[in-house]
Amino acid sequence: MTEAFSSNSETVLQRSVDVSSTDSGCCAEELAKIYQISETCHFIWSNDFKKVALQFPDELLADSVAVSATIEKETQVKTYILGDTSYGSCCVDEVAAEHVGADCIVHYGRSCLSPSRRLPLMYVFGKRTIDVQKCASAFRELYPDQESHVVILYDVTYWHAIDDFKELLGDTYPNVVFSLLRADHSHGQVYGPFGGNSDLDCAEDRLVYKCGRQFCLKEGESIENYAMFYIGREGLTLTNFMMTWNHCTFSSFDPATSTGRVESVNINKALMKRYYAIERAKDASVVGILVGTLGVANYLTIIEQLKDCIRKAGKKSYMFAMGKINVPKLANFLEIDVYVLVACPENSLLDCSEFYRPVVTPFEMELACNKHRKWTGEYVTDFRDLLPGGRNHVDFPESNQTNNDDLTDVSLITGALRTSCLRSFSEQADGSSTSSLVTRNQTLTLANTNTAASFLAGRSWQGLEPKLGETPVVKAVEGRRGIAIAYEEEGTDSKDC
Repeated sequence: MTEAFSSNSETVLQRSVDVSSTDSGCCAEELAKIYQISETCHFIWSNDFKKVALQFPDELLADSVAVSATIEKETQVKTYILGDTSYGSCCVDEVAAEHVGADCIVHYGRSCLSPSRRLPLMYVFGKRTIDVQKCASAFRELYPDQESHVVILYDVTYWHAIDDFKELLGDTYPNVVFSLLRADHSHGQVYGPFGGNSDLDCAEDRLVYKCGRQFCLKEGESIENYAMFYIGREGLTLTNFMMTWNHCTFSSFDPATSTGRVESVNINKALMKRYYAIERAKDASVVGILVGTLGVANYLTIIEQLKDCIRKAGKKSYMFAMGKINVPKLANFLEIDVYVLVACPENSLLDCSEFYRPVVTPFEMELACNKHRKWTGEYVTDFRDLLPGGRNHVDFPESNQTNNDDLTDVSLITGALRTSCLRSFSEQADGSSTSSLVTRNQTLTLANTNTAASFLAGRSWQGLEPKLGETPVVKAVEGRRGIAIAYEEEGTDSKDC
C-alpha cells in the first residue's frame, strides 16, 4: 500500500491506493531478473540518456521505487516514475514523460505495442510465471491431430517461455506456426524482445502482421485454415485477437490456473452487437469524438479523417478529451447520439451496454458514414489501417459520384427513412458552413443541422449567464491560497470552529 500526501505541512489530504504485485520477488536478484535491470541500464548507457521516465501499471507500482533506485545507482541518471496513466496502461504515456523533460521511456508490463511518436522507447514486459509442461500438455489435448494448422499467440508477459514451449512440441506438430512480437519502428527507436522480417523466411503474400504480432503461413494456406492457440489470461488482448481473426476457432491456456479450454465466446453474436452499434451510428445526427489516447501515432490524423467523414455524411461532430472514460462522464452530454472512441486496438472495444449512448470504433463509424465501405464480417481494430496507405483504407465517395436515389435507406432500428453520404449543408469555397437550414429534398422539407444548438435551446437550464458588457471591469486581486478544506488565511478561524 502506498500513501499520497499534500505538500502542506499539515496533513489535510490523504489518499490510500491498494497495489499488489503477484509476480515479482522480494530480493534484489529476482527484481533485477524480472525487470531486466542490466538490459535497461545498457539501453540508457548506449544512448547517453540523462532523464529516464519509468512507466509502471498499477499492479507493478509496489516495485517501482526499488527498480528506480537500482537503475539510478547503476547509471547515475535521474529517473521519474509514471503511474496512473490518463488512458490505458498498455499504451506509452509520452505526454507525462514530456512534462518532466525525459529523454526516453521504459514501459513495464503488458502492452498493446501501439507505435509511439517521438521519444525512444524500451519495453520490459516482465516474466510472469508459467508451467510450460502443463501448457504443452493442454495443447496436445486440445489438438490431438498432429497435422493441425495452429498459430501460437501469447500475451507479451509470457514471451520468455515461448522457446521452451516450442522445444517441448518439437517436430511432432509440423504445421504449427509461432508468432513473433513486433513493434513499429517507423516513428522512432524501439527496443525489446522483438522479431523482425529477417527472422522469418517468408514470402510477402504469406506474411501476416497484425496486433503487434507477425507470423508466416504455410505455402498454399490462408489464415481461415488455421486455428488460434492463445497463451495468457482472459482479457482485452484475447478479445482483440478474436475480433481481428473472427473466422478462426480459438482455444487458450491460462497460466494462472494452468488449464486449457476451447473459447466458447460466440463471435457471431459479438459481431452482431457491434453491427447494432453501427446502425445506431447511421441514425445519429450528432457524433461525439472521444480522444482515448495522446500517445499512439497518427491519432490526430484519424480524428481529422473522422471529422471529415462525419461532415460529408451530413452529421455534426464534437470532440471530447476527458481522460479515462466512464458512464457518468458521457451521460453529461445528452445531445450526443453516438460516440466514436479513438484509442489503441485493445482499449477501443468498449462494452457500451451500461452507457447512455453507444460507443463505437473508428472502423464502425466509417461503416456508418461511407457507402463505399461494406460490412463483410472482417473487423478492423487498429485505426491506422483506415488511414490513406493502410491495408483497409476506403476513399469516401465524392458527392457527384452518386445521385439522390442512392442516398436513402431505411433504419433497421426505427424503421424510418434516412439519408446518408450527402453533404447536407452548403459550403463556401473555404469549406465553412453558410447556413444551418438547408433543403433536404424536392418537397422543401427543412432540416436543422445544428441539432446540438437546438437541444441546448430547448433545455430549461442552459448554464451560467455570461452577461456580456454588463459586468464592470475591476482590477485583478489576489485570491485565496490552499485547498477548500483549509485555506491559508482561514487558519485561526477554522481551528476555533
